[in-house]
This record gives sequence, structure tokens and C-alpha cells, in this order.
Amino acid sequence: MASGLVALLDDIAAITKLAAASLDDVGAAASRATAKAAGVVIDDTAVTPRYVTGFTPDRELPIIWRITLGSLRNKLLIILPVALLLSAFLPWAITPLLMIGGAYLCYEGAEKLWEALTSKEETLAEEAAELNSADHEKTMVAGAIRTDFILSAEIMAISLASLDPASPMLTKAMTLVLVALAITIAVYGFVALIVKMDDVGLHMATMARTRGTRALGRGLVVFMPKLLNLLSVVGTAAMLWVGGQIVLHGMEEFGIKSLPHFVHHTAEVAGHAVPAIGAAIEWLVAAALSGVFGVALGAIIVAVHHAFAKPKH
Repeated sequence: MASGLVALLDDIAAITKLAAASLDDVGAAASRATAKAAGVVIDDTAVTPRYVTGFTPDRELPIIWRITLGSLRNKLLIILPVALLLSAFLPWAITPLLMIGGAYLCYEGAEKLWEALTSKEETLAEEAAELNSADHEKTMVAGAIRTDFILSAEIMAISLASLDPASPMLTKAMTLVLVALAITIAVYGFVALIVKMDDVGLHMATMARTRGTRALGRGLVVFMPKLLNLLSVVGTAAMLWVGGQIVLHGMEEFGIKSLPHFVHHTAEVAGHAVPAIGAAIEWLVAAALSGVFGVALGAIIVAVHHAFAKPKH
């Protein structure tokens, strides 16, 4: 009896060590995968604040929370199972699906540029009424979740590609779940912090005891709207360069290499011209050229969409 109990305890200890090792493997894999997807994560962070800009302060956090829940649904309920199934049975389909998503980002970015260039100025009363309407909030949240879906698909695809193909399916699934949770919490937690910093500044400016803290609060009140406007511009640019990069990478995968090679070669030449900051210059040039391609592709899609869209009455 005692020997049987000892054997059982040994088995439990062995299982515990195996589970701990598996968790360590999952944690390490998730860390590597997150690092690989860092560029798209930064773009995701830059894109999101533009969907909250202009709303009254009491609606900002609820809107971010709704987008966060939508992002988690995107990653965990749709993208993760589809990515695992495609990687197991139809790995060739991942690239064209990502290219479709990249083209959508180019379209959305180009559409925003078109609206900025052609939209008529509204009165303050009309703008305030629109920004505080439930329909407008619903539209903005839906748009944010759609954009998040494309960026999340790219993040999850990069993360999945960074994993060992020989890893068990369960390990891949656990790793992607961990990546999805970590990235979503980090992105939308940071977005919430950015969006509410002006309210923090207002509280400091009116309630702080020291002159220096009140001055810092006034500085935040003045600076944060400018930062949000800047992030709105950066977010549009991010959609264009990420979308362009996705499509260019897909073209290369399908053997259409002249344009992707031109982007890579031009970026490398620019980087070698300034060795001290070569990596940064190479990235900037590649991002800029990808963005130009994204604008061109997006403009074509916008033109086609406007040509066939039904006129509004």
C-alpha cells in the first residue's frame, strides 16, 4: 500500500514537472512571438486612439472597453482557431487572406485621406451632435474592431510563424492565447492611459497642492489633445504602411518580386549610406515606400468603390 502511494506520488511529481516545463516552453514561445510581432503591435497602438478622439470624457473608457472586448473576440474566437486550422490543413491560404486584409487597411487609410481632403467643415454644434450620438459611437467602435481584426490577424500570423512547426497543437494554441491576452491588455491599457491623461492633467491643475504639479497638469491639458491629433495622423499612416507591407510580402511569396525587391534594395542602399543609424534609416525608407504603395493601392480601391457605390439620397 505504502509503495503504491509512493509510486503514485512519483507519477504526480513527474507530471507536475512536465506541466511546468510545458508552461515554461509556452511562456518562452509567447515572449519570442510577441517580440516578432512588436512592429504591428506598435501600429495597432497608434491606430486605435483616432477612434476615440472627439468624444466626451465620460464615453472614452467605455468605448475603449468595447473595442477591447471586440479585439479579444477577434483573436480568441475567430483568428486563433482559423489560424490553427489553416496552418494544419491549408497553409497556402494564409498568405492570400492576409493580403486581402492588407488591401482593406490600404483602402481604409486612403479613404481617411480622401475624407480629410474633401470633407466640408461642420459647425461646432453639428460636430458636437454627431460626436455624442449613439449611432456615431456604434459606427466608430465597429470601425475600430474591423481594423483591429486585420492587425490582430497579422499579429497572430507572425506569432504562429515564429513557433516551432513540430510543436504540439495544444502548445501552439496555449502560446497564441497568451500572446493574444498580453498584447490586447498592453495595447488597450496604453491607449486608455493616453486618452485619459488630459483628465489627469485637469485634476492636477485644479487640485494639486504645489505650483509645479499644477503647472505640469496645465501642460498635460494643453499637450494631450495635440498628441491625440498626432496619433490620429500616425494611425492613418500606420494603416497604409502596414497594409502595403502585407501586400508586398504576399506578392513576394507568390513570385511577384520586382516591386518588393525594389523596396528592399532601396531601403538597404539608404541604410548603407548612413552606417551610424543604418538600421533606422533602412526601416524608415522601407516603411515610407510601403506606405506610398499602400496609398496607391488604397486609392485604386477607393476609386473603384466610389464608382460602383450607390449614391446617397
